[in-house]
Amino acid sequence: MSRVLIVGGGAAGMMAGLIAAGCGHEVEIFEKNEKCGKKVYITGKGRCNLTNAGDMEDLLNSVVTNKKFLYSAFNQFSNYDVMGLFDELGLAIKVERGNRVFPESDKSSDVINSLVRELNRRNVTIHYHTAVKEVAVKEKAFSHIVTEDGKKHYGNALIVATGGKSYPSTGSTGDGYEFAKKMGHTITKLTPALVPFNAREEYVKRLQGLSLRNVGVVIRENGKEVYSDFGELLFTHFGVSGPTVISASSLLTENITRNPLQMEIDLKPALSEEQLIKGF
Repeated sequence: MSRVLIVGGGAAGMMAGLIAAGCGHEVEIFEKNEKCGKKVYITGKGRCNLTNAGDMEDLLNSVVTNKKFLYSAFNQFSNYDVMGLFDELGLAIKVERGNRVFPESDKSSDVINSLVRELNRRNVTIHYHTAVKEVAVKEKAFSHIVTEDGKKHYGNALIVATGGKSYPSTGSTGDGYEFAKKMGHTITKLTPALVPFNAREEYVKRLQGLSLRNVGVVIRENGKEVYSDFGELLFTHFGVSGPTVISASSLLTENITRNPLQMEIDLKPALSEEQLIKGF
């Protein structure tokens, strides 16, 4: 039996643990937080959007860059396999608008609990409050990890599932990039995606908490339209968020590094200016 060490107990780490244990390996997960899936707890406004029930073509067409990278992964474990897994784990799910799949209870904690229960059933060891500070390499191969308490943990294979650098308070502080680099991987330039936007205008902060539905959003760079969408938008204490903005951020990573962007919000996109004036 080989020993598989997994750094990170988020969605990827837990799934990797289930699969590795299911293949007969001895598995240990090292999680720096007090619980697994801390980022999962806050996804979907605390409801956890598990997957999408659309067909494979729809899923791949929704991938912004390099969708070919996912061909193999989706072929081996599709969105329907995800739904089947949670059904086997006893978690009731439902499909909402846009084929979005949520737990029937609307509680992300139920998703985490079902995964952790299965990890325990498969005898996966989870080390909580245990941050990994070093990945050791010997003869160009993984040797062991060193945790913050100085202990060395040896294994036959290492899975780095630390997440990116997007949400430090949940544990995603970019450690995985350094571990990957230590193992000989090349790290490309990091750019934020699927994130809210900061706004320069001070008055935006006074709108914090205001949520708009069915609005039109147009984003321009140097006066040229580079993005448009229709849907929900939320004002925050630093700028704007919501589905329309989050989607825009994944498409405009290069634009926003070049220039400040201008956003226009149409509160009544279904009406022309003349119709709106006439209504008053």
